[in-house]
Amino acid sequence: MRHKNIVMFVLALLFVAACGEPEDNRPGKPVASRRAAFAKMLRAFEPMGVKLRKGQYDVAQFSAHAKELVAVRDLPWQHFGPDTNYPPSHAKGRVWAEPALFETKRQAFFEASDRLLKATDGGDVKLVTQAYESVHETCRDCHKAFKD
Repeated sequence: MRHKNIVMFVLALLFVAACGEPEDNRPGKPVASRRAAFAKMLRAFEPMGVKLRKGQYDVAQFSAHAKELVAVRDLPWQHFGPDTNYPPSHAKGRVWAEPALFETKRQAFFEASDRLLKATDGGDVKLVTQAYESVHETCRDCHKAFKD
C-alpha cells in the first residue's frame, strides 16, 4: 500500500509539473517555503494514519512521529505574509481577509497535535486513534476554508 501511495504521489507531481505550474520566484520564496513546510508536517503525520488503518500500531513509532509533527508544525505559518497569495499558491484569499478565523484554525491544529502527542505517551491505541482523527479533522477543516 505504501508503494502505491508513493507511486500516486510521484505521478501527481509529474502531472503538476507537466501542467506548467509557475515557479515561486519571489524573494524568499514564501509560497514554496510554506509548501515545503506543510510537506514536512505531512511526512510526520501520514505514516501514523497508514499504520492505524493497517492495524499496525507501534507505541515508539507513533511517539516519534507525533514528536516530529510537533517539532515542524510552526514552520509554514510565517510564510503567509502580505502579498504571498500568488501562483503557485493554492491558498484562498480568505487567509488574508479573515486572519482571526485562520488563527483560530491554526490554534485548533496546535491543540489537537498536543493531544496526539500526549496520547502517544500513554500507549492506548483507542486514545491515539481518537487524537489522530482530531488532528486530521483540523487539517480538513482548514483546507476546506482556506485552500483551493
